[in-house]
Amino acid sequence: MHKSMFNLTKRDQSDFLKTEKSYYPLLPLRDVVVFPNVVVPLFVGREKSIKALEYAMSHQKEVFLSAQKDAKVDDPSPGDIYSFGTLSTVLQLLKLPDGTVKALIEGKERGRIENTLVKQDFFMVEVSKISRRHETTVETKALMRTINASFKEYAKLNSKIGQEVVSTMISIQDPERLGDTIAGHLTLRVREKQELLETQDLNKRLEKLFEKLNNEVDILRLEQRLRTRVKKQMEKTQKDYYLNEQMRAIQKEMGTKDDFKAELNELEKKIKRKRLSKEAHARVKQEFSKLKMMSPMSAEATVVRNYIDWIISLPWHEKTKGKLDIEEAETILNEDHYGLEKPKERILEYLAVQTLTKKMRGPILCLVGPPGVGKTSLAKSVARATGRNFVRLSLGGVRDEAEIRGHRRTYIGALPGKIIQFLKKAKSNNPVFCLDEVDKMSTDFRGDPSAALLEVLDPEQNFAFNDHYLDLDYDLSDVFFITTANNLHSIPLPLQDRMEIIRLPGYTELEKLNIAKQFLIKKQTDQNGLQSENISFTDKAIYTIIRTYTREAGVRNLEREISSICRKVAREIVKHGVDNKISLKAQSIHKYLGVPKYHYGRTEEKSIIGVGTGLAWTDVGGELLQIEATIMPGKGSLVLTGKLGDVMQESAQAALSYVRSRARQLRLPDNFYENIDIHIHVPEGAIPKDGPSAGITLATSIVSALTRKPVSHDIAMTGEITLRGRVLPIGGLKEKILAAHRGGISKVLIPFDNKKDIEEIPGKILKKVEIVLVEHMDEVLTQALVLEEGAGLFAPEEEYEPFCLTDTIKKTGEESPSGITAH
Repeated sequence: MHKSMFNLTKRDQSDFLKTEKSYYPLLPLRDVVVFPNVVVPLFVGREKSIKALEYAMSHQKEVFLSAQKDAKVDDPSPGDIYSFGTLSTVLQLLKLPDGTVKALIEGKERGRIENTLVKQDFFMVEVSKISRRHETTVETKALMRTINASFKEYAKLNSKIGQEVVSTMISIQDPERLGDTIAGHLTLRVREKQELLETQDLNKRLEKLFEKLNNEVDILRLEQRLRTRVKKQMEKTQKDYYLNEQMRAIQKEMGTKDDFKAELNELEKKIKRKRLSKEAHARVKQEFSKLKMMSPMSAEATVVRNYIDWIISLPWHEKTKGKLDIEEAETILNEDHYGLEKPKERILEYLAVQTLTKKMRGPILCLVGPPGVGKTSLAKSVARATGRNFVRLSLGGVRDEAEIRGHRRTYIGALPGKIIQFLKKAKSNNPVFCLDEVDKMSTDFRGDPSAALLEVLDPEQNFAFNDHYLDLDYDLSDVFFITTANNLHSIPLPLQDRMEIIRLPGYTELEKLNIAKQFLIKKQTDQNGLQSENISFTDKAIYTIIRTYTREAGVRNLEREISSICRKVAREIVKHGVDNKISLKAQSIHKYLGVPKYHYGRTEEKSIIGVGTGLAWTDVGGELLQIEATIMPGKGSLVLTGKLGDVMQESAQAALSYVRSRARQLRLPDNFYENIDIHIHVPEGAIPKDGPSAGITLATSIVSALTRKPVSHDIAMTGEITLRGRVLPIGGLKEKILAAHRGGISKVLIPFDNKKDIEEIPGKILKKVEIVLVEHMDEVLTQALVLEEGAGLFAPEEEYEPFCLTDTIKKTGEESPSGITAH
């Protein structure tokens, strides 16, 4: 049971006090004490308080109001609330658009909290109702008269209390109601009002009320005297101001110059205190001289003033003292990101060189990778590791060169470009400056922003970057620029040439597992109000989410799915209690996330004729690409479907030409193509596909369809094909091998010239996926096609005659083309 801060007398505990216990919802009040017989409007915003009011409305509309001891406590415990309060009735409840509630409440009688039940949504309290049995003595009547007289005086001094309130007070005959009503109108502190509420003896309460009422009257009289004195001083000040304005007008008429000395003097002090470059200092001095000569009412004066303000607000020489402790920087980078060894290594190299040299130009890095791999967050981590300020400028959709360089001052409302604006925001001349989505810029009639970035990102030029608005050279050489992009195709080559490209490929399943365990699960449990004891994931459960509910190179969708599970678990915790613990296994993921979105390992279950598995690179990582070829009666046409781009269509033509040139070795008739049509289709026809890397897969599918030999279902391949059957190198090998691993492929055929790229592939992946290097299409067919035991794909040389031009001439009966002799 709570102990009140004010002790009850023996008379209170016996003659004047009788109790009746009941349970009511508790509404804690901040800076408010509600007395019995008083109707007050309350604005309620806390969730627990709203729940308590809703509970009261749905039951007997009764709620117990008690003040908090400390109004700053947002989520009070029972010990933070006074035990004495007022049992009240909710007259009206109105929900407001901003989510808060307005309640009209009438105090009924005093009560005391005997016991508190902690519900999940709000507190229920056992309340002893305190009812009064009092006699109106002569002393009581005397107190009522003196209180009424003092309240009249109080109302005269307080403009907030109208005459009708005074009339109402005089008409009240019940001394207890009179005391409570007047106490509700006084501007007392919560502690003082609580003292009146808890005083049970009626006469003592009226005496305390009279004392506090007299104190308030004395304070109001003093305030009135102070207001009168200040008003006289204000009248004198206004008179002086009026005379000064008249004097200024007279001086103007007489030709005396008004140069706003105070304002200009302050500006001049700022200019003297500011450390500027020589060019900037000369320009500011020149512009300030102009400003002093101008009329303050002219538009040009405003333009010049803004220009000077911009110059002196920039961090020309202000720099943050960077951290040069490599071990500490490495620890910070590893804390924030798992993997990403190449960019981390480059940052640490920069810090090492900066430790050895006093002056080094800031590096210009370009992080290229699919969405969700941590490019932007890595830039933030770099700023934390190097001890620099961080600013981020998103370039997505920027199409105006002035966004980078600014507008010339001749334009109305001209401003510096975003580079200068963000340096002002950074408050230092050596921040980590992240240019996000540099590949999403576009061009129109207003210019090309990527061309404007050439100067910004060129170490040989950016020490003298010239913004159109400032028209001054600004040194950007100490800025650590980090740009991010999803692909390089849309970045102009001259801009690429100025940046150090660092590729961030997709994560492996093992990397995603570690990221989820170390970062994502902890982050989402905290965001959803869960404790680590409430929820746990097994490794198999995380693998199930990765494989069947996400298909991405990064971890953004993985985080969304984990967040979805945490929300559902939070609902169960709320329903069954905070002590409930839920362990998520692979079998239970379906309960929380529903039907799997993807099939893990989309390879064919068996080897099929005419169906080969290729590997493609996309903006979100590598993908498996099924290529189907079928033969039908026709007139030698090649049909291509699946929304293929020009380059991929040409690869299909080259693949068919290779097959025709090798017809005899493949035991096919020379004219096999004359009476058939070949249809090549790449599924998921709504998705555009292009590039030459599917060449060997196209050729393999065609040969499989013509020779009726199935393509091995557990082999994937990538490589460009030439007419002579050579296999040329391709890009994005790491992403493609990761996609093959995700898809359950056991063997991948890659061009021999890509041997150097194998080093980038994690060793754990290479243990599970066999890499076969091929130089010619004949090697691809030997590896990919499923042949009967002892059977060969290619005919021995003695079984066929090599094709030559003479055969064609003999068949057609035509003469040799000009300049060609057939032998």
